Amino acid sequence: MSESITRARHRAARRPSTPLTELACAASEQMGTVGRRTVVVAASSGLMVSMFATTTHAADRDAAPALAAVDTAALTASARAVLNTSPVVASPAEAVFTVDAPTVTAEKPAPPPAPEPVRTRAASRTAERAADTTAPSQAASNPIPQSVSGNAVLEIAARYVGVPYVSGGSTPDGFDCSGFTSYVYAQLGISLPRTSSAQRNAGTVVSRADAQPGDLIWSPGHIGIYAGGNQMIDAPRPGKTVQFRSIWQSNPTFIRVG
Repeated sequence: MSESITRARHRAARRPSTPLTELACAASEQMGTVGRRTVVVAASSGLMVSMFATTTHAADRDAAPALAAVDTAALTASARAVLNTSPVVASPAEAVFTVDAPTVTAEKPAPPPAPEPVRTRAASRTAERAADTTAPSQAASNPIPQSVSGNAVLEIAARYVGVPYVSGGSTPDGFDCSGFTSYVYAQLGISLPRTSSAQRNAGTVVSRADAQPGDLIWSPGHIGIYAGGNQMIDAPRPGKTVQFRSIWQSNPTFIRVG
């Protein structure tokens, strides 16, 4: 008994066919006559055609006929739409591009206003000196003589070192020469005339050798208080202040009062 076996036939596998596949085949057939391979790649954004040619000999290349033109009419409607709608952008070689930068100006902020000084009521010169019962300090270049210590007249006179000279002045706000001597002696209860010439005759004249610190020292037009040694204290002249200084008169008169 024989067995019959019937075998089914199957169709050979092949690539799926699309409009782009047919387009690639048509282009390959047209360019096959020149022995070149053509690859047609289609994408959804456009159509790219790349051709790669291989020439084995220079004579074959020269003898080969020109490539046949691709019939664009055979392209599909979608491919033609892509070609027609693709924008073409061109820029001349001499084109110049400029950028407008805004001008920035920095302004320095104004400094904050300075705080207003606190105003305090200054005590009067007279009150300050009245409160100070000790002799004030003197500059190192013009020290207070040691004779001041324990001498009532010089201790009072030393309180007013630095008071400016004021013509006709007889208070701690400003002294002239005779106004200063009369004010100092008044603190001890001794009244002196107002002018220097009158004070010349207000006491007893003594020699320089016998003069003692606190005596008056007079010269024509000026008077002060003797401070011992070669020192005196007086209100010198406009622009100066009450100060201890060296005796400048060549032959002064010494007068003891009281």
